[in-house]
Amino acid sequence: MRLSAFAPAKVNLFLHVGAPDAEGYHPISSLMVFADVGDRVAIQPSDAPGFETSGPFGAAIPSDADNLVVRAARAFHARLGGPIPPYRLILDKHLPIAAGLGGGSSDAGAALKLLRDALAPALSDEDLEPLAASLGADGAACLRATALLAEGRGEILSPAPELPELHAVLVNPGVPSPTGGVYRAYDAAVHPEGAALPFLPASLETAEETAGWLAVATRNDLQAPAVALEPRISEALDVLSAEPESLLVRMSGSGATCFALCAGDIEAETLAERLAVLRPDWWVRRCRLS
Repeated sequence: MRLSAFAPAKVNLFLHVGAPDAEGYHPISSLMVFADVGDRVAIQPSDAPGFETSGPFGAAIPSDADNLVVRAARAFHARLGGPIPPYRLILDKHLPIAAGLGGGSSDAGAALKLLRDALAPALSDEDLEPLAASLGADGAACLRATALLAEGRGEILSPAPELPELHAVLVNPGVPSPTGGVYRAYDAAVHPEGAALPFLPASLETAEETAGWLAVATRNDLQAPAVALEPRISEALDVLSAEPESLLVRMSGSGATCFALCAGDIEAETLAERLAVLRPDWWVRRCRLS
């Protein structure tokens, strides 16, 4: 048994948020896509159960029950019941922490699939989805890891409009943006349209058309409160907006990662290379979204 799985970064092309309900949960509507950059989770045979982290951000995350990979494994064990042979999970962490990229949820989804393949191959993705959903609002979406619409508390999933291949540059200014604090700041000024879905075209044919629709019909309601809490997010947005390759600039999730949609791969590569030179202190990645 020696398997590994890719855990892609999640990007919210838009994120509409309503006021909290009686239980304190915020309804949302969001178009989520997934990048070809992310983390990697591996499973190996072991004499004793274990979990470890590696990679550029591995030291910045917990390696105990607070880690979503560990929680995913425990949920999987409970689902199976009975004895399970010992194994070691290794999380190679390449995505920034508290970055609005769904990294923890995506890591958990990859771990669930690995455990299924290694220990219970008869289980389907549909069997795993309730486990993923129990771990967080993005859990079920990140298990699917394909372009989709998320509504409700994030658990109501439906197919996305037909999208073209999208090339983008992800930028994180090197600061965390804790989700709880951003939502609390948002509650002081909830958007009047709340979590309502925008008009959704059946298909979008080009990056330019996609960026134009997103700019006119959608928004990220958490962007303004995140910027108010952490001005360096505003700096990243301003820098991206000033670059000629940027068709649309927006923050993902509750931040602090921002993205610029570009016309194609060459434009994204040019932008990423320039930003890496201009701001070597930032995390900058060119990617493809699907």
